Amino acid sequence: MHFKLLIALVEDDKTDAVMAAAREAGATGCTVINQARGEGFEKAKTFFGLSLETQRDMLLFLVEEHLSREILETIAVKGEFEAKPGTGIAFQIDVEDAVGVTRQMKQLESAVENKL
Repeated sequence: MHFKLLIALVEDDKTDAVMAAAREAGATGCTVINQARGEGFEKAKTFFGLSLETQRDMLLFLVEEHLSREILETIAVKGEFEAKPGTGIAFQIDVEDAVGVTRQMKQLESAVENKL
């Protein structure tokens, strides 16, 4: 079984909704890193030296490769990445190897078979 790592950077008020949508699309879990910071195409606005940007969360999903695209697209819709500039991004990278996922593999096998 091959995996992809989906990484989503989302506004912190959308974290729970994005996680729930990803789970419905086939993700079996998520790791959240709170209070990530970043800068997009345009610099963040400040007010007397204080940043006015919203906090971001980094969501990490280790998912089976056949489910990854659907989960990625679901995250993008729920996070409104294409609808509103600056709301977040998501991308996927190949995972060469993983340990500690034996229990998930058994659940994923039936999920992938149902999708194919």
